Amino acid sequence: MTMRILVTPRTFGKSDPVPLAMLEEAGCEVIRNPHGRVMTEDEMVMMVRGVDGIIVGLDPVTRRVIDCGGSLRAVSKYGVGVNNIDIDYANSKGIKITNTPGANSAAVAEHALGLLLSACRHISASDREIRQGKWTQHPGFQLEGKTMGIVGTGQIGRQVAERAKGLRMSVLCYDIYPDGFWAEKADVAYCSFNELLEKSDFISLHVPLVDVTYHMISANQLARMKKNAILVNTARGGIIDEDALYGALTNNVIAGAALDVFENEPVTNSPLKNLDNVVMTSHIGAHTLEAVQNMGRMAVKNLLESLAG
Repeated sequence: MTMRILVTPRTFGKSDPVPLAMLEEAGCEVIRNPHGRVMTEDEMVMMVRGVDGIIVGLDPVTRRVIDCGGSLRAVSKYGVGVNNIDIDYANSKGIKITNTPGANSAAVAEHALGLLLSACRHISASDREIRQGKWTQHPGFQLEGKTMGIVGTGQIGRQVAERAKGLRMSVLCYDIYPDGFWAEKADVAYCSFNELLEKSDFISLHVPLVDVTYHMISANQLARMKKNAILVNTARGGIIDEDALYGALTNNVIAGAALDVFENEPVTNSPLKNLDNVVMTSHIGAHTLEAVQNMGRMAVKNLLESLAG
């Protein structure tokens, strides 16, 4: 019997034919996202009818979407963060949820450091000014000898920490489940969240967006940070209170921010767009050819295994 699979990510199969071939070999009928963007809940409700499985990106898989997917048996996240999926409700309906941990870890870790370098050395600003006919030489910060704070030491956080060590930085880490064996091997140190905020020159966020991490960086936490600190976020936008961040950046509470994710995407009228001490990218941390290939193949494998089980 043919299984109908809804595939929502726009990059799925674009640079690698293998994931689509895997679905076809398994006898699946593939339904693609026709909108060329992340779909709304209403659009997902229309698309999910009659499908057996979903390979989903950032599109919402809410209670309403699940209820409209009467034959839905599995959802495979094309990526790591699952905050767009109502996992508890899906589980209550017997729908299996998987994701692709590790598939994009190197890509996101490299992007976090790229953002940090751009913020520290004013790379984006200098590029922009040259194109405007200006020749300005802004003094920046070196990374060597500084302290990097890593919030969340899952696969991405660990890769950022290890790369920071390669750039001759000291590394402090905070995680609710510290791994002393890894810390000793990587020559990094765990500490309390407040100590990390107070001692780090740069702070990079690598936690999932759940109830306890929503706005975990707000006015109180920003006030604890060094005045020359730079905050990097390649995780999820809701981890930072953006209004509090704007206040901190405009009142010299911290020196800068480098953001790949935002509470509302795509970014439209955020006041952060008007600040020179913010570097922004459009949630592209995981968008390398290698990561997209890894995510696509792993997402299909997970989905087919879930449907077979």
